[in-house]
Amino acid sequence: MADINVTNLVDVVLVLLIIFMITAPMLQSGIDVNLPKTRTVAQEDLGEGVVLTIDKKGGIFIDDIWVRLPDFEERLDAVMRNKNTSSVYIRADSGVIYAAVVDVVARLKEMGVEYLGLVTSPIENDKPKKRK
Repeated sequence: MADINVTNLVDVVLVLLIIFMITAPMLQSGIDVNLPKTRTVAQEDLGEGVVLTIDKKGGIFIDDIWVRLPDFEERLDAVMRNKNTSSVYIRADSGVIYAAVVDVVARLKEMGVEYLGLVTSPIENDKPKKRK
């Protein structure tokens, strides 16, 4: 009589399920920024590109890796060559000083970046009120 004991299999599957449930939220990559809200929706998809994040303290991250401003152009150029892209998406915190974002955009234009996207988040529940 050959019976398959599934108790051990169920134990292993449940342990793996618990591990994945705990680690899945930690797998979200990205620097935590409070994106500015806007009503407009992007009409054009620039494709895959390099994500450039500026946090509320003014720190600059290229694809989630912190970079110093003097090394910015060199590191960004290397990442763009590795990804074979000419698109850059800027994710700037809404509390960042405007001059910091303008400085980064100016550096990108000097580097010859062809496509530049500004990442925003949509305004929620923004419906015009009806007049009675």
